[in-house]
Amino acid sequence: MRAIIDAQLEAPYDNGPDQGLAKTLDVDAPAKECVESPRFSCALGGAIVTLTTLPEVIPIVHAAMGCAGNLIGSISFGGGYLGDGYCGGGHIPTSAITETEIVFGGQKRLEDEIKNALTLIDGKLYVVLTACMTEIIGDDALACVKEFREAGSPVISVSTPSFAGHSYAGHWLALDGIFNGHISQIPQKNPKLVNLFGLVPGYDPFFRGDLDEIARLARGLGLSVNTFFTPDQSFSNLESAPGAALNVLFSPAWGLDFAGRFEKTHGTPYWVTDLPIGAAATDRFLRELGKRLNIRPPKVEKLIASENAVYYGYFLRTVDVFSESDYKFYAATVTDSAYAVPLAYFLAEELGWIVTDSLITEALPDDRKLSVHKAHALTGLGGRLVFETDSTAIAKLIAGYQSNRGHGPQPTGDPRSSQGRPAPDPLFEDRVPFFVLGSTLEKTPALAAKAKHLSLSYPLYDRLVVNAGYAGYRGGLRLLEDLVTSLVSPKA
Repeated sequence: MRAIIDAQLEAPYDNGPDQGLAKTLDVDAPAKECVESPRFSCALGGAIVTLTTLPEVIPIVHAAMGCAGNLIGSISFGGGYLGDGYCGGGHIPTSAITETEIVFGGQKRLEDEIKNALTLIDGKLYVVLTACMTEIIGDDALACVKEFREAGSPVISVSTPSFAGHSYAGHWLALDGIFNGHISQIPQKNPKLVNLFGLVPGYDPFFRGDLDEIARLARGLGLSVNTFFTPDQSFSNLESAPGAALNVLFSPAWGLDFAGRFEKTHGTPYWVTDLPIGAAATDRFLRELGKRLNIRPPKVEKLIASENAVYYGYFLRTVDVFSESDYKFYAATVTDSAYAVPLAYFLAEELGWIVTDSLITEALPDDRKLSVHKAHALTGLGGRLVFETDSTAIAKLIAGYQSNRGHGPQPTGDPRSSQGRPAPDPLFEDRVPFFVLGSTLEKTPALAAKAKHLSLSYPLYDRLVVNAGYAGYRGGLRLLEDLVTSLVSPKA
């Protein structure tokens, strides 16, 4: 395996620039017995937050008492105070099985809970989610649901025990059960309809604002857009999804299997791309979107010119404070895989910052790490990709940014350094000043390392996120505003 990874590290990505992959891929890092303060929950948690954010979709959790409430609580507060939503939090229908059901089986308890949910809660689709104990004892949720479906009730079941993966896997399992297992096919495609996937509710605290901005721009090209998770959506958007001409997937690591099955089931092709942040990335995104949907180039260029006039009109007014205060930084980002490359690209391309590390916090298998590396290589960015799930290890890396010439400890297994870190940079004694863009958990170690900090990834509990987002032109301006605000606010 090490030889395969080394070959990938040195080889350019197919159809990409003549650029090797980023420097560090920690496939040989020793397995951890535990992960401290992980940035994800189990698959059930990801499925629950997905369903409670979809319009008119009701989760019914077949699990032990407390499972659902505890899992959604981590997102209600840690996802920028996302909140519970309709039938979320303590209101989620659950079978709440006890020792009795563990011994004698819990299907009767599940049947009762489905009946109660159908009677008391308004919804267009009810999704049974299974947990560890109910899967282990062998409760047949599919058979239970089949009886209700035969009676005409819109109920489906999705298997989401913890051994199916963590919360990111749970998100895609839930979507797969709905779109590839329940929603009916539409023979006639709408050539102007687009579906947006790839942003996981809560685990991307800015998912609603990001989706709103991408949808706004797509509508500027005359397109209709299914975002699924924003307040303007209804269940009819889910039902119309199979008729879309294109699925846009904003994730290099997740959703490929889902998108492939969607294409096989409904005939909708998909496009994997980075979430665009700022003018440079969004210009490129719109041109490629227009090309894939056969939109006339003059129409695309007219929209780009209009958006650039506004973007740079605002951007230029920040030049005084930005240049006169010498706001040039080395930076590290601590995010999930969907945000890592887009954020680093904005910092480097739009602000001229040097991104030394992009830390990716969800657990990924080797093939998905390689997918992130390839996305990183396509941008031509420098710096390292560091795959680290443990918050203590991340804090130690941050502490090292002001020592060891700013690099911090290198993950084990790097073939370029027998000492575990790269050779000193002869041009720079220290990587200062330094800026850390990460979660609330990075705030304390960043300040201890005398680095600046902006909270923008999960867990995010020192900011309330309503409709803010960093995608597109408006999102790029907001990110610039937030970065500079964090720098000038101590002067007040």
